[in-house]
Amino acid sequence: MSLPSPAPDRTAVVTGASSGIGEAIARELAARGHGVTLVARRADKLTALAEELAARGVRAEVLPADLSVRADRANLRSRIEALGLTPDILVNNAGLSTLGPVAESDPDAELNMIEVDVASVADLCSRFLPGITARGRGAVLNVASTAAFQPLPGQAGYGACKAFVLSYTQSLVGELKGSGVTATALCPGPVNTGFGEAAGFAKDDAEAALPKVMWVTAEVVAKTAVDGMAKGQMVAIPGLANRIGSIFAAVTPRTLLVPILARSHPGLQKESRR
Repeated sequence: MSLPSPAPDRTAVVTGASSGIGEAIARELAARGHGVTLVARRADKLTALAEELAARGVRAEVLPADLSVRADRANLRSRIEALGLTPDILVNNAGLSTLGPVAESDPDAELNMIEVDVASVADLCSRFLPGITARGRGAVLNVASTAAFQPLPGQAGYGACKAFVLSYTQSLVGELKGSGVTATALCPGPVNTGFGEAAGFAKDDAEAALPKVMWVTAEVVAKTAVDGMAKGQMVAIPGLANRIGSIFAAVTPRTLLVPILARSHPGLQKESRR
């Protein structure tokens, strides 16, 4: 397996490219010669990244979009094609999380998360894969999480969203066999990107809840992601500790695992929610 060869009229679409893992994946793809189409809400951050990549001689397009809005998702492929570009790599990275018990949750925030983390992945795959498979080349990377392998009390909706992404991507692998197109689920553990702070975590609480050995950088995650696509891996998990932890989480009886997770999750500590 290998990624499609870079070409002036081909592009890798990266959602959530304005920061964190998405920004790092865009840089990693560009470093390997792939033109990129950068998608996120923040046009200013996307433009700064595009200018950086263009200075290295890589074509980078900026397409601001809010992926919680169905119309924005529906228009994305036609906006790319109007630029004379063929999308042959799709990276569904955009995502967010809520924090705290469901009994105290905001329904609008929960549904917004599901739109971005779940509906966007299914929507964009449905819109881009017909063209990608018709050309007989390409790759899809859907960003899940090590949370996909276990329940996650304190982030129940987020864990369930990522379980969907993992299962959905694994099913795509079976459907795409022999097509020349690959699908990979990226399942990172904790990464210092500001994602947790946006969800409502105090950084110290997050670092205290998860062993230091599990933390990896966005750059390591990005390399694992692009290497995984290039190899046609079904699941790519950055870091040995996270790979071991995912196996442990998957095989441990839920009656044992759930109480342990509930006791340790910062989102269920009353003092962290004040």
